[in-house]
Amino acid sequence: MRPIAILQHESTQGPGVLRDHLDERGIAYRLISPASDGRAPVDAGKFGGIVVLGSDHSVNETLPWIADELTLLQDAVRREVPVLGHCFGAQMLARAMGARVTRNICPNIGWSPVWVTPPAQQRMALPRQATIFNWHYDTFEIPAGAVRAMYGSHCLNKGFLRGRHWAFQGHLEVTVESVRNWCAAGRAELLRAQGPAVQSEAQILSELRERIAALRVIADQTYRAWTAQLDRPILVAPGRAASWA
Repeated sequence: MRPIAILQHESTQGPGVLRDHLDERGIAYRLISPASDGRAPVDAGKFGGIVVLGSDHSVNETLPWIADELTLLQDAVRREVPVLGHCFGAQMLARAMGARVTRNICPNIGWSPVWVTPPAQQRMALPRQATIFNWHYDTFEIPAGAVRAMYGSHCLNKGFLRGRHWAFQGHLEVTVESVRNWCAAGRAELLRAQGPAVQSEAQILSELRERIAALRVIADQTYRAWTAQLDRPILVAPGRAASWA
């Protein structure tokens, strides 16, 4: 099986729970750092799937590595290489599908409830409501041919599904350690941010282990359903070449 490409842009926003999921199932992956490398791969055919994580940058910035990522995701959509987007990654996938990414009505930072739509409940065996971790200022339109997966009180489009391409305007992958590190690195930002959907550092870290444990259930269900779609080699009799499902 071709490896999963994981595009990580910030040291505090790693694959976390997703990496655990891939390791436990023996699914090969390749960590790529477009923001620090200044470039990203553009050929989706080298990968069995593509995961795009969060970033402190906006998808609308004119940076070479963002242009590369857009090309990569457009190629993945054409080739039907499954894409999984988290926050910035979800916005990038929306752009690759021709949808607009614009400023949300207010910043969405911290823990907040989302409602899961029937298509997402069915595809991922998720409950009707969940609480996820957020840290974003922008939002996306639902691309043509996609269906909304989640919605929130302060951000309508919290996720979408289009075939094997899934996007979430939030962070399912976070761990106790990553949230603490993120808050420490973004302390000045938290003091500046204002709005009805912005939590303080103290609020974010309150009951953190319990919140992460509940989120992990949602993440495990989602990642299990997404990786189940990946193409796997078909086993054949000795002496014959394997093909891809």
